Amino acid sequence: METLFQGSLLDWGDDIRPGPLGATVHRTPLAHGAWIDIRPAWMGGADALFHRLADSVPWHAERRQMYDHMVDVPRLLSFYAEEDTLPDPALDAAKSLLNTHYAAELGEPFRTAGLCLYRDGRDSVAWHGDRIGRGRTEDTMVAIISIGAPRSLLLRPRGGGGPTLRHDLGHGDLLVMGGSCQRTWEHAVPKTTRAMGPRISIQFRPRGVR
Repeated sequence: METLFQGSLLDWGDDIRPGPLGATVHRTPLAHGAWIDIRPAWMGGADALFHRLADSVPWHAERRQMYDHMVDVPRLLSFYAEEDTLPDPALDAAKSLLNTHYAAELGEPFRTAGLCLYRDGRDSVAWHGDRIGRGRTEDTMVAIISIGAPRSLLLRPRGGGGPTLRHDLGHGDLLVMGGSCQRTWEHAVPKTTRAMGPRISIQFRPRGVR
C-alpha cells in the first residue's frame, strides 16, 4: 500500500522494538475510577514499523448499519484473534511487555490485537467506549500504540459533566485506558481538514473486550 508519510526526526534507524515501561509510564487519574497511562515514543523504530505494517497487513474496508442505512467505516481495519499470528514480531514483543507490566493490576493477559489505518484527516472514529462484551460491566484495559503521523485522541466523560481531554499520539506513543474508562468515559479520533499523514493504531485487549 502506497502511503504519503513524513517520519519523525527523533525516530532514528530500523531497530524496531518497544522500550521499557516501569517508571517511564505516566498515569493520570480521571473521574469515576478511570485512568490513562501514557508512555511517549515507546515503540523504537516506529516509522519503519509503520511502513512494514502498511505494506503487509491485510487491510479491509467495512460497512456498518447506521440507523436505517449502511455507511462506510471511515478507516481500514484488520483484527487478530488470540489464536492468530500477529503481523510483526515487534507486536509480539509489545504484547509480552504489556502483559508483564500490567499483570498484577489487570489480572489477565492482553489477548487480541485490532489494527486501524487512518489514511488521512478524513478518516476517523466517532465517540465510543469499548463496551462490546465485558467492557460494558467490568473494569478492563485497552492498550493503544500509535505509529505514523500524530492524530488527536479525545476523551470525555460519558454523558458530559467534565472537560474534553486531548492527546496527540503518533511515532510510537503508547496510551493505556484502564479502570472504568470504557464504561464511564468515551474516546474519539475526529476528522480534520488539516493536511494529515497516515496513522496506524494498534489496540491490545483482553479476551471478551471489543
